[in-house]
Amino acid sequence: MSPERTQTKVRILVVDDDVDLCRFMQDVLARDGYLVTTLSEATRAVDVVRKERPHIVVLDLMMPEMNGIDVLRAIRRFDSDVAIIIFTGYPSVDSAVSSMKLEAADYIKKPFDVAEFRAVIEKVIREKGLLADPVHDLLVTVGERLRSARRDQRLTLKELSRRASLSVSLLSQIERAESSASLASLYRIAQALDLSLSQLFAE
Repeated sequence: MSPERTQTKVRILVVDDDVDLCRFMQDVLARDGYLVTTLSEATRAVDVVRKERPHIVVLDLMMPEMNGIDVLRAIRRFDSDVAIIIFTGYPSVDSAVSSMKLEAADYIKKPFDVAEFRAVIEKVIREKGLLADPVHDLLVTVGERLRSARRDQRLTLKELSRRASLSVSLLSQIERAESSASLASLYRIAQALDLSLSQLFAE
């Protein structure tokens, strides 16, 4: 993930008694542009959350001084908003249920895949509204307007494809915001729907 896309410098706290794992996770997350604090003493987690107000806490379940569910429960007594991702090498149905009841944002098993871990972090950031991607937002807006206009005119994608002389596949990708169309393509689609280009982009 590119840090330029973040509206806010995202603060992440990693709580795990494995010091080496903490270092590794700090390296991974820092390279992605996050502000990262690591903590190997679970008993200090609540105080650090109060002081630093992280946006996300990555919390190990099995720690010697205090288990992760107790830490999660203590954090929830004063902070209902922080996103908490549970991290465990000993997954169980009971721990998963307990985590979800305390509104954990996600539940990751160790050993973990780095790409999957990054995807979970970005998903949580999106859900918290901390990630801005203006280009994607524009694609979504254009796609929604095209789909709405097509449906108002009771046109199938195949019928619009014939009118605009563009492939059904491309039209489908544009509507789902999976592809950015050229201005020439958008002009042809707008003409086929009897719209102006300004109607697609106007606030």
